[in-house]
Amino acid sequence: MYKKLLAEGLGTFFLLTTVIGSGIMAEQLSGGNDALALLANTLATGAILVVIILAFSDLSGAHFNPVVSLVMLIQNRITIGETAAYISVQVLAGIAGCFAAHAMFELEVIQISTHHRYGWGQWLAEAIATFGLIMTILGCHRFRADALPFAVGLYITAAYWFTASTSFANPAVTIARSLTNTFSGISPTDVPAFIIAQLLGALSAHIIMNQLLTNKH
Repeated sequence: MYKKLLAEGLGTFFLLTTVIGSGIMAEQLSGGNDALALLANTLATGAILVVIILAFSDLSGAHFNPVVSLVMLIQNRITIGETAAYISVQVLAGIAGCFAAHAMFELEVIQISTHHRYGWGQWLAEAIATFGLIMTILGCHRFRADALPFAVGLYITAAYWFTASTSFANPAVTIARSLTNTFSGISPTDVPAFIIAQLLGALSAHIIMNQLLTNKH
């Protein structure tokens, strides 16, 4: 179990250092061009997802995301105890990754975001983004497990651009990003609604994909 938790921790740590660190680098180098900064942030995030899933999928399942762990629990792939441990490690490692990104760029390590992401459009975007992520994972698990790392990386790359929220789709990421007042931040007051939307999106995807895959013939 400790190997699984270490794998989840390392993967989530590098996910957040990439999301936040690439956002900082992009903001510094883009000259105020938000579209260019978002593109750089997107490409780095999609790339690291492929890498960490390939590196850790055989060790822990490469969840790096509490809603993924919850869906795996609902599908009886992991136990309640494993789920609680996974989620705890994901949240803590995500926060550590956030702090590490700040330290690398010589910023104040502990920050609170003032970047508001609020409104029904943002919440709908998070529900759809998370639905699509779970849809991708479950579909690939069933039919193309070998392609799953690339599918997840490509899906998040796309979802950064087709969702109004830039596709957090991950409660651990959302919590960690509330602790950075940089390009990728989200105000702590907006975190609960994002997480609720993510949970609803994940549960909906589980229900629909379970029905679809069970009755595929």
